[in-house]
Amino acid sequence: MTEPIRVGVIGAGTERGWAKTAHLPALAALPEYEVTAVATTRVGSARRAAEQYGAAHAFTDPARLSGHPEVDLVVVAVKTPDHADLVLPALEAGKHVYCEWPLGRTTKEAEVMAEAARQAGVHAAVGLQARHAPAARHARRLLTSGAIGRVTAVNVFATRAKGAGGTVTSDAVYTLDRRAGAGTLEVAGGHTLDLLEFLGGSVGRLWASLSVQQPRLTVSDTAESVGVTTADHIVIGGFLVTGVPVSVHVHDGKAGAARTRLEFSGTRGTLTLVSEGPAAGHGIQISDIRLYEDKSAATDGRREVAVPPDCRTAVDVPDTAVRNVTELYAALARDIRSGSHTVPDFETGLRLHRLLDTVRSADQAATSQVREV
Repeated sequence: MTEPIRVGVIGAGTERGWAKTAHLPALAALPEYEVTAVATTRVGSARRAAEQYGAAHAFTDPARLSGHPEVDLVVVAVKTPDHADLVLPALEAGKHVYCEWPLGRTTKEAEVMAEAARQAGVHAAVGLQARHAPAARHARRLLTSGAIGRVTAVNVFATRAKGAGGTVTSDAVYTLDRRAGAGTLEVAGGHTLDLLEFLGGSVGRLWASLSVQQPRLTVSDTAESVGVTTADHIVIGGFLVTGVPVSVHVHDGKAGAARTRLEFSGTRGTLTLVSEGPAAGHGIQISDIRLYEDKSAATDGRREVAVPPDCRTAVDVPDTAVRNVTELYAALARDIRSGSHTVPDFETGLRLHRLLDTVRSADQAATSQVREV
């Protein structure tokens, strides 16, 4: 019997956080893993986390967790500004790493982490889990097999409820500051563009416009008014390297049903991925994804496409927010044990950071050339 991969989770809170919501339920569902260590910022919370998640070791010093001999994989599930300071010691200790997206605050931080991962020779995964959604994997299979003929256009509309009604929760305030590297462009835009490229191929050239439509928001917990310096609307036009035209609109503050829709138009039909369910307003990476096909000129020609069993693991998970993370962890376990490289790694994250830099540069160029009409 193969021994489980021993995991240390940095940011393993018991009250809230993405580790509690997704990482720890995913790890608990997979027999390939065993959570052996947790780290939080306080002794009491670390001990409670160890008890709740069945970990033998509790730390307030993340470096001690990373260096512990009973940890094979270090999971970094904290705020983006802290990623580099936690990832680098884990890589120096020779441990495999799973870091949440965005990889770093800046592309420079991502470059440093990617180089450190290359030097360490370990598996370094980044949390771009939307591409591991069962519907996304099946959609890629259909697109590459020519199920809708030659793709002629891609249209993406991604909305989140964050900021709707002019309010934001206190734990999300830091994302409103562009220096944190965790705004709408980086998170919603990053996850959405990664899925776009996973399905349709790389973006070849683009133009873009970024804007702040809600320059101030009210913190729902405290009624404090806070300024917003990171764009909440991103409009991108361009072409994939294949020459296929693509349009993307990503924005926060959606009143009503927020969701993401990626539509691939082909010469023999249309394939559409839609985020659905209660988590749809949080982004394509968290929500359930449904796949629809339309090969008829009739208005009611759309039908849902069933996802075959070989596109998903057999494990049961509590909700759809956990499913995609579970699928990524399952693939990562296979990679670690076989030496394959199928999950999005730090190189993938670095390429995505550079794509976001291109979006920012395109916005600056467009701004300097704007003409009144």
